Amino acid sequence: MAKSLRRIALIVAVATALSKVAGLVRQQVIAAAFGVGIAYDAYNYAYVLPGFLLILLGGINGPFHSAMVSVLARRPRAEGAHVLAAINTLVGAALIGVTVLLFVFADPLITLVGPGLDAVRHEVAVLELRWMAPMALFAGLIGLGFGALNAADEFWLPSVSPLLSSVAVIAGLGILWWQLGPAIALPQYAMVGGAVLAGTTLLGAVFQWLIQLPALAKQGLHRFQLVWDWKHPGVQEVLQVMGPATLSSGMLQINVFTDLFFASGIVGAAAGLGYANLLVQTPLGLLSNALLVPLLPVFARLTAPADRPDLIGRIRQGLMLSSASMLPLGALMVALAGPIVALIYERGAFNASAAALVGGLLMAYGVGMPAYLGRDVLVRVFYALGDGTTPFRFSVAGIGLNVIFDWLLVGGPTPWGLQLPALNFGAPGLVLATVAVNLITCGGLLLALQRRLGGLPLRLWGRDSLLLLGSALLAGLAAWALAIGVAWPQHLWGLLLECGFAGGLGLLVYGLLASWAGVPEVSDLMAQLRGRLPRLGAPR
Repeated sequence: MAKSLRRIALIVAVATALSKVAGLVRQQVIAAAFGVGIAYDAYNYAYVLPGFLLILLGGINGPFHSAMVSVLARRPRAEGAHVLAAINTLVGAALIGVTVLLFVFADPLITLVGPGLDAVRHEVAVLELRWMAPMALFAGLIGLGFGALNAADEFWLPSVSPLLSSVAVIAGLGILWWQLGPAIALPQYAMVGGAVLAGTTLLGAVFQWLIQLPALAKQGLHRFQLVWDWKHPGVQEVLQVMGPATLSSGMLQINVFTDLFFASGIVGAAAGLGYANLLVQTPLGLLSNALLVPLLPVFARLTAPADRPDLIGRIRQGLMLSSASMLPLGALMVALAGPIVALIYERGAFNASAAALVGGLLMAYGVGMPAYLGRDVLVRVFYALGDGTTPFRFSVAGIGLNVIFDWLLVGGPTPWGLQLPALNFGAPGLVLATVAVNLITCGGLLLALQRRLGGLPLRLWGRDSLLLLGSALLAGLAAWALAIGVAWPQHLWGLLLECGFAGGLGLLVYGLLASWAGVPEVSDLMAQLRGRLPRLGAPR
């Protein structure tokens, strides 16, 4: 099983890496074309609902994907085809209705999400939302299909498919740049730029759906027909997991709406959040998919009481590996935020002031990176146990906490001015609010899981996590000292050298300290890496 998990993790990691690199290039193209100008700032408000549905319903490790894997992994292939067709029919009918609602009510929805937008940004955002409304339907079909493929041990295609979305956007903006040149960022072309951004985003979602159809047919899972059979036991089981899981993930996305509500009063904040979030999601998505995609079917197959010790061992493995990977990445993002943002984005319309805004946001994101992946590991354990209700309850509580923290950390805004100006952290305060909610949610889920499983060795897990945290802090300090201690050239190659050498030093320090700390998962990982490195001086 260990070799199989490593093989699956490698496949997923390579495929996800290709998708993330394409996504990063897409964001660089957007940054060079629009900076934090009208078209992209409005796009971040228009994308909230379609993007929320694409991530929520169509994303790898989303509720649709997780529900299909959890149920179909335990059922015969022929029965899985029937279940998939029935779920596609039910979900498709519902999402066609959602698509119509998004199109018809685009104007009031943009007002709700961004009440502080000026008239031009509002108008552009409404147009973009109407272009992207059909993504609601395709998001659901994508998530269900890719979940069925993962349950059939097909991992490459679902993980690499987001590359198509990035290619569509890059191609569309390339054609627009060919027509307009540098004028693409001018306010008079904001409507055209917004339409191209939104239209190519929709086209990318269509491509993601189309590419899965041949693979489903090859696995014997594709039926191009309407099946109204919601009473089938497999369909009922999928709905029992998918319903609460969708609501739970949806509650998390409401926090995004809350953040944008408060961000609408901060010029450029929405665009800045979009750029910084992409820098976080690139490594986070890669590691999340490489870790969770292979573990989720394992969790689902270890739910019997006799398998409880093995399940607890796998939960520890998931949590320790998430901490071991996220802690150093978060530390390096805090230490090297400035040069990272300058290297990736600072060109074209993306100037030094935009880089400063995104750099501050990236530092705030870096503080909370470990909580993002740790929460996802715990949620997937509950899904595998057939319990979507517990994560949902924590998500509902998280909404209220996020509103409170958002309000506090941007200074307590009211119609009469800021009530708590000493706590006004600006746009980074919105990220710190989310970090606080994720940390509290992780703690609550862990305690709930301890009660559910009759006890977990939390003291031992906590000790090992603290050792990894200390190693990451020292690694970040070493990277920061090298970055500020050397007069690096401030051009592309100089920034690349600064990030490369400082980041490399930080990872080296972390690897040495974490290995010395004796955390078993880290020791095993380092041993595997050493085994794969060529031995210097070894005879040929």
